Amino acid sequence: MVDLAARTERLDAYLDERGLEAVWFAKPNGFAWLTGGDNVVDADADRGVAAAGYDGELRVITDDIEANRLADEELPDAVAVESFPWHASSLADAVSDRSPAPAAADFDVPSFERVDGNRLRQPLTDDDVERYRELGREAAAAVETVCRNLEPEDPEYEVAAGIDISLASRDVDTPVVLVGGAERAQSYRHYTPSDATLGDYALVSVTAERAGLYASLTRTVAFDAPDWLEERHRAAARVEATALAATEAAAAGELTGSGDPDTAGDVFDAIQEAYGAVGFADEWREHHQGGAAGFAGREWIATPESDETVRWPMGYAWNPTVQGAKSEDTHLVSPDLTETLTKTGQWPTHEVEPVDVDGIATEPRELTAPVIR
Repeated sequence: MVDLAARTERLDAYLDERGLEAVWFAKPNGFAWLTGGDNVVDADADRGVAAAGYDGELRVITDDIEANRLADEELPDAVAVESFPWHASSLADAVSDRSPAPAAADFDVPSFERVDGNRLRQPLTDDDVERYRELGREAAAAVETVCRNLEPEDPEYEVAAGIDISLASRDVDTPVVLVGGAERAQSYRHYTPSDATLGDYALVSVTAERAGLYASLTRTVAFDAPDWLEERHRAAARVEATALAATEAAAAGELTGSGDPDTAGDVFDAIQEAYGAVGFADEWREHHQGGAAGFAGREWIATPESDETVRWPMGYAWNPTVQGAKSEDTHLVSPDLTETLTKTGQWPTHEVEPVDVDGIATEPRELTAPVIR
């Protein structure tokens, strides 16, 4: 269950700060964050079929096609549902007509301000963390089940279909499924599945979503491992370990010594330094390095100029790559513990030391290793 009181406390502060009377969310992750429910019918649409709003009370506006279903199956009893005739109005017009003003929304509503929902969603609450742990375990179990049964002659698209099915059976959606065999994984950082067979090894990268939360992970399976694979994977893993250590330090304000939480740009500086230290100084240029995760695949992505605040408790999915190799899991970083969420205990790990960067701890981390078959 979603902690509605924690949501409304943040929204009260937001409304007071902005001088607003109401705020509305129709994008699926914003709707899920506020209510715990799902407003998606058309997965290709930018917004869902209902808007969740707060004006001192929580309520949902939707058309009369969806109202009963949402009330019965998706929403807590504390959230009132209001409907409008499907043929008489658009969702935006219905919200505009029924909301007090001034107001903000995360979709286009006449005369409303735009709200940036990702800052309201950070950091995670205790109930978010518990549901995130469940999602991480489910996502890892589904992906690893498929990966244990891979064969060199499997086409990439069949592997992707198997992952979709395995996750769907656990009530988990798959907004991102990348499968790269030996040839394409070396050529592209986003190895969207094709009819090519896996060959000597495969990278499988997945972002899984349930109830608005997102978890990302990559698994490497080698049948006839290239000579360079172990070196490149360990290099990427040392960058991931450095990113995690830098995230912990940044959340505590230790990277800059300011005492206040540092920024994503400060973490990126440590990542860039780590690439140089492991012998692949320019590889950071070839793909984004990841960032904060939670109610989006990435709430923000770290760049050299990022000014996003590093908060905890929060999910972080760092995904460093070195040509043909990638190290990625979703981790919960909190003041007293960093834990891998996308972990089953059934996949091999290896001990990885962060690069020695000023301001971060260099204790070894247990990170995901390739499976060599």
